[in-house]
Order: sequence, then C-alpha cells, then structure tokens
Amino acid sequence: MGLSSIGPGQWLIILLIIVLLFGAKKIPELAKGLGKGIKTFKSEMSNDEDEANKNSAKLEEKPDAKVFTSDEGIKSDEQKKA
Repeated sequence: MGLSSIGPGQWLIILLIIVLLFGAKKIPELAKGLGKGIKTFKSEMSNDEDEANKNSAKLEEKPDAKVFTSDEGIKSDEQKKA
C-alpha cells in the first residue's frame, strides 16, 4: 500500500489541511526550504561517496606490509644478541 492508493479526493483533503495549518503564504516558503534541504542532503551524500572512493584508492596504493614469521623474529633476536 503506497501513495498510489490515495485517490484524488483524499489528496484534495490533505492539501486543504496543509493550507489550513500553514496558510497559503507559508506553503511556497516551506517548499523552498524542503527543496534546499533535499539539495544539501544529496550534495553531502555525493561528497561522502567521493571521500570514500578516495580513501579506498589510497588504501589500494599502499604496499602490503611485510609479514614476519616466527623464524624471522628468532633470527633477528639472535642477531641482536651477537
């Protein structure tokens, strides 16, 4: 059940209630504010995606760290003692 199940008469009642609550002069201001909010939200989501892509690219560029085995650790300890 979505918005498509609401009939034209019901939309008219909803619109009438909105006009009564906010007044006819406030509706354009509310719509403008809502539009700005949506635009800001989309741009921030885009910025976050760009930043995530940059970070993943940086991680891929870094060489793998050298993995030490237990034998290498023992050899280096023996060399330090000698």
